[in-house]
Amino acid sequence: MNKTIMMIHGMGVGGWIWKNYQEFFEQKGYQCLTPILRYHDRDPQSPPHPQLGTTSILDYADDLENEIRRLDEKQILMGHSMGGLIAQILGSRGLASALVLLCPAAPAGISMFKWSIIKGSWRTMGQFAIWRKPFRPTFDEVVYSILNKIPVEQRRALYDKLGYESGRAMWEIACWFLDSKKTTKIDASKITSPVLAIAGSEDRVTPASVVKKIAEKYGTKSTYKEFPDHAHYMIGEPGWEKIAQDIHDWLQITSVESSDHQVTG
Repeated sequence: MNKTIMMIHGMGVGGWIWKNYQEFFEQKGYQCLTPILRYHDRDPQSPPHPQLGTTSILDYADDLENEIRRLDEKQILMGHSMGGLIAQILGSRGLASALVLLCPAAPAGISMFKWSIIKGSWRTMGQFAIWRKPFRPTFDEVVYSILNKIPVEQRRALYDKLGYESGRAMWEIACWFLDSKKTTKIDASKITSPVLAIAGSEDRVTPASVVKKIAEKYGTKSTYKEFPDHAHYMIGEPGWEKIAQDIHDWLQITSVESSDHQVTG
């Protein structure tokens, strides 16, 4: 099995979010790549890049595809939140030896309209022409949606590291049914690698019911795991080690033939 993991972060953060997982998997003998998505390398307290607001989720995917093709082999793609959707897009392009999806955003066709999602994002999604603006949620929104299982004393420091995100990318995910370009549509038949979809029972952004539908989309190729007492920021919540260990165990027993590692297309 290919021992390289590309870890793809989600909205408003950077490669730093993978610190725990990078250290864990490197100790297990993996090489870990933690790329920073386009325009996400700025100081979170500074104004956003002027082009961030109109950046598409496909722009992020295209950038990472170029990185993978330079490596000339498929990667284990591990994505969190929006990064999980980007991983699915890349997997559909034949670029993954395995997909590990942690609380992944859903592709077109899977409804994410749950009360907890609406409550946590109505202010952002209610902005006029959000599809062409960068946005940064408030502290209270982030605590409710993402940091609800993080100790109270750690929440402010994590929020202060959160930067701006593309309104267009948010709109493409949340309003896929209005997107004539079908940006986040994924042909499940084009994903041939094994898929591990992981949910937290207390996730308010991508509830377990949504993640389960994502796993079902990929049929017999997929494995679904749900972790009680975990929420959206499961990669940094107390007890994250158990989830990382289960991912490692799954990778160990997942057979990915070496002959499949060559990038196609």
